[in-house]
Amino acid sequence: LQFLSSSLTQVIFFSIQDVESPAIIRQPRLPKQAREDLPKQLVEMDRVKKIQRYVQKDGKCNVHHGNVRETYRYLTDIFTTLVDLKWRFNLFIFVLVYTVTWLFFGFMWWLIAYVRGDLDHIADNQWTPCVNNLNGFVSAFLFSIETETTIGYGYRVITDKCPEGIVLLLVQSVLGSIVNAFMVGCMFVKISQPKKRAETLVFSTNAVISMRDGRLCLMFRVGDLRNSHIVEASIRAKLIKSKQTKEGEFIPLNQTDINVGYNTGDDRLFLVSPLIICHEINQNSPFWEISQAHLTKEELEIVVILEGMVEATGMTCQARSSYISSEIKWGYRFTPVLTLEDGFYEVDYNSFHDIYETNTPTCSAKELADMASRTRLPLTWSLGSKLSQQGLPESEQEGQETKTTLDNQGQSQQTERNGDIANIESESKV
Repeated sequence: LQFLSSSLTQVIFFSIQDVESPAIIRQPRLPKQAREDLPKQLVEMDRVKKIQRYVQKDGKCNVHHGNVRETYRYLTDIFTTLVDLKWRFNLFIFVLVYTVTWLFFGFMWWLIAYVRGDLDHIADNQWTPCVNNLNGFVSAFLFSIETETTIGYGYRVITDKCPEGIVLLLVQSVLGSIVNAFMVGCMFVKISQPKKRAETLVFSTNAVISMRDGRLCLMFRVGDLRNSHIVEASIRAKLIKSKQTKEGEFIPLNQTDINVGYNTGDDRLFLVSPLIICHEINQNSPFWEISQAHLTKEELEIVVILEGMVEATGMTCQARSSYISSEIKWGYRFTPVLTLEDGFYEVDYNSFHDIYETNTPTCSAKELADMASRTRLPLTWSLGSKLSQQGLPESEQEGQETKTTLDNQGQSQQTERNGDIANIESESKV
């Protein structure tokens, strides 16, 4: 009975746990067609996941330099090397440089006192030491700090009876000024770098392809979250895609420029509110022959670069992002984010990344242009159309057509007259 009661309790407990636990969910049985399509979907997901980005969404370049043997070049440009280091290494070097210089010159002051015998005459008031009140290494270290940082408490001072101490004081003062200028300048540049300003420059999560003014266009949106504007802002875009030349040379990650308004000046932005950057897919575009079905199979990446000067500091700022083929949505547009309020315009950044579907041809821009050209062709070809192909003006074309008509009419009248004369002559002979 006890065994049955315990078993029954366990069954009830597990039954209640199955009912109450949200983690245990029985998946419904999929239809046969769905089960057959599931491996294809997994393969497609794996293919999307395997696409390696050249530039991350946050703008970081996914490139690592290996086998760099000429490392002395980093030490040649030591200032830039220190500025590019991470904050923890930069602070460590900052503290280490000051500590090493203080310890080194502290040791030199102690060595001078030791060689002169100042440490043996500490209590002798008749002895003139190199540095007053220096009685050991700790006091020499403190005097080194006071000298290099120009604190000057006045308790430990150098005397005029120590020429080697005067030389060391001059050397430490000069080197201390150089170290201060170098390290403080490095920290100032590190703090004032405009990289963090780029964090407030945002790009849309997806790029879209849809019709605009009768043309197929590739579009993405950029925005600035701060009230202080980016001065002289400009936008660029690059297509990153491997290619093979006609000679058989394979070029990995080939960069092709994407025109986003360079000819018309649209690439220079007045970035006060979010803007939609448009690339017209024409004959010079790398997307000229790419259709919707072709786009899903392409392994490409679009890198967008937004540059400008920070209004507060005047330093150049750069923000980057990228879009792979799965992030380019065909047949969509961006949701408007700008509304007119009472006396001002309001930007709703909650809808910054939102897109909505619109009617868009699934064919490529080249096929779309071919279909449009075929619909504009006339059914019959006249003499005027042939002359227009040869480049004659319309006035000359009309004159040629009129002259041709008159000549035809004159020939027909002359033929009729000749026929009448022939009939009269035949009747007279009869």
